[in-house]
Amino acid sequence: MIDKAQIKDIVDEYLLNSDTFLVDIAVRAGNIIVVEIDSKEGVSIDECIKLSKEIESHFDREVEDFELEVGSAGVTSPFKIQKQYEKNIGNEVEVLTKDGKKLSGILKSCDNTAFVVTISKMEKPEGAKRKVEVQEDLTFGYDEVKYTKYLIRFK
Repeated sequence: MIDKAQIKDIVDEYLLNSDTFLVDIAVRAGNIIVVEIDSKEGVSIDECIKLSKEIESHFDREVEDFELEVGSAGVTSPFKIQKQYEKNIGNEVEVLTKDGKKLSGILKSCDNTAFVVTISKMEKPEGAKRKVEVQEDLTFGYDEVKYTKYLIRFK
């Protein structure tokens, strides 16, 4: 079976001086290799093809056969690494917490341990007759959520 660490080393070296970053590598039974990449500007098919050829050049199909898929992280796929959070600061995201609470808001910031989402909610101030919209920043540790993903809305 092809070694995931070896593929990671190849990809890391290839992407070293580019804006593109590695999101995930999976090596499944039957040597099915799936590599996900992303960048702030998105990923073109040509970038995926070049990386695929680079990975293939390090392996001999006569010795060990494999299937290779290189693609960009899907726009609706959950974030897997911090760089995806960084890329989406200022965008609307959906968060599902481990306790089952789903919310949406604007991704405000992130660091090595947590991220902040600004949500809007309706509250009735003391003495007021009507509810008003207020903004609240909620901080989540990465380990507190099942997923965070970019939210697409059609208005």
